[in-house]
Amino acid sequence: MSELSPGIELTSAGASLGGRKVLDGLTLRLTEARIGVLGRNGSGKTTLLRLIAGLIAPDAGTVRVDGIDPFTDRKAALAALGILFQNPDHQILFPTVEEELAFGLRQQGRTAVEAADMVADLLRAEGRAHWAKAPVTNLSQGQRHYLCLLSVLLMQPRTILLDEPLAGLDLPTQARLARRFAALPQRLVTITHDPAVLAEADRVLWLEAGRVVADGPPVEVLPAFTAEMARIGARDADADLAG
Repeated sequence: MSELSPGIELTSAGASLGGRKVLDGLTLRLTEARIGVLGRNGSGKTTLLRLIAGLIAPDAGTVRVDGIDPFTDRKAALAALGILFQNPDHQILFPTVEEELAFGLRQQGRTAVEAADMVADLLRAEGRAHWAKAPVTNLSQGQRHYLCLLSVLLMQPRTILLDEPLAGLDLPTQARLARRFAALPQRLVTITHDPAVLAEADRVLWLEAGRVVADGPPVEVLPAFTAEMARIGARDADADLAG
């Protein structure tokens, strides 16, 4: 996969959860190779990821990924997009490694034999052939995270969405995954609250209360975000109920 796909376009896109507006009137065209979405908890980051992935429909405006509607055209979305959730246990469905890896390939229309061969080839290439029959429960948190990444890579999506991809992992695992992400040819859209994760991004969006408050290179956006978080953190302002 040597060329990036046309990209992600949102036009006046909005989304609500439980009757509350979470994203409001977002118009974006995302074409860069490495894109970061930064914001505090509750800023709308994960809802934006779910909207792009087609896991929810916009309640206003449109979302297109490589020209397709990811919510209504799920089959085309499988080729366009992969998603790596923060918690691998929210993503893993099957009891063994080889079954988990084969699932996405079967969804794409591969035969059982084709899927099994592709899984075996990948595990050999990764130096993990001995994982094939292993129960997923035998894997560590970091290994389960890696398994989810391999599942996504087998499907060869043009864009991969990463939801807090390094959160909760030890430092060696973070380093290994970060190196792997950096080497991938796909477009990566990384959702995080940690500005350090986005230091090498091509473009960073800062989301606050469902709106983009800054959009640009990390050298501009990250210091502004860090300064604002420091300002907020200096106030004793967490006593009010969310309502």
